[in-house]
Amino acid sequence: MAAGVPPTLGVMHMTNTQTNERPIIVVKIGGSTAQQPEEIAKDIASLQSKYSIVVVHGGSAQINELCKRLNITPKFITSPGGFKSRYTNAEVLQAYTLALRGEANSRLVVSLNTTGVNAIGLSGCDGRLIEAKQKIITSVDESGKQKIVRDDYTGKIEKINGGLLRTLLREGYVPVVAALALGETSLLNIDGDRLAAKIGSELKANTVVMLTDVDGYYKNFPNDLVSSLTRAQLTEAIEIAGGGKASGGMKKKLFACAEAIDGGVQRVVIGNGKTEAPLSKALDGSGTHITANRKEIGNSEEN
Repeated sequence: MAAGVPPTLGVMHMTNTQTNERPIIVVKIGGSTAQQPEEIAKDIASLQSKYSIVVVHGGSAQINELCKRLNITPKFITSPGGFKSRYTNAEVLQAYTLALRGEANSRLVVSLNTTGVNAIGLSGCDGRLIEAKQKIITSVDESGKQKIVRDDYTGKIEKINGGLLRTLLREGYVPVVAALALGETSLLNIDGDRLAAKIGSELKANTVVMLTDVDGYYKNFPNDLVSSLTRAQLTEAIEIAGGGKASGGMKKKLFACAEAIDGGVQRVVIGNGKTEAPLSKALDGSGTHITANRKEIGNSEEN
């Protein structure tokens, strides 16, 4: 576990009643918000008396910058279902780990602590917080030809240590979780949006908020911002996303929203992380709000 947890952790604690009075929010910080976290840090500080908050983050920009400095050319894999992910061989995994556990996580934790939030940085290997199984990846090239990618260190999340997160929340901490999982023999690259969904489901969070660089889900990007979706409508949105109507990244984000709702999260919001008080605005109605009206997702994302 990251440094800074006092030896009294687990001895001094709030009662369950005190903990349960505050709704749980999981916020995924993505895009440029992770590079300039000062505004979101101030916003979380203003909300911490009302909510128990878990922060999840990726760090694509930091990873790309570090790969550039190391002369590593970023490569991406498209699955048969149309989902795009970073090709993570052993060399890229080292850069990925340095960027996420080092620069991205530390910057968020420092920003939060300097605004009065008792934040603690974590990744999947800390306290076995996130356990995953290495995937066997199938990629599709532009001609439609499929091939197996055997040297990719990407994982499928199998277990979240909810007990650790609940303990930290009871003690008044804000866990800041980097999207890295513990595999059988190494760390694994995992998708940050799907990690936020899994954590939200494990904690039975009231709301999962996914902050990105756009105002929400657009039916015909950059036009027709959708303010609300039921679970049934979300299935259709996933099917059309990535086909010229939304980015491939939005397709995976919508899929993660479905996983969160199916896992018991009451509401998921996709909002703009570049605005003033982005989390507060998302909670107050801005962005795209997705609620239950369940229709289970199929196996469209095998990777």
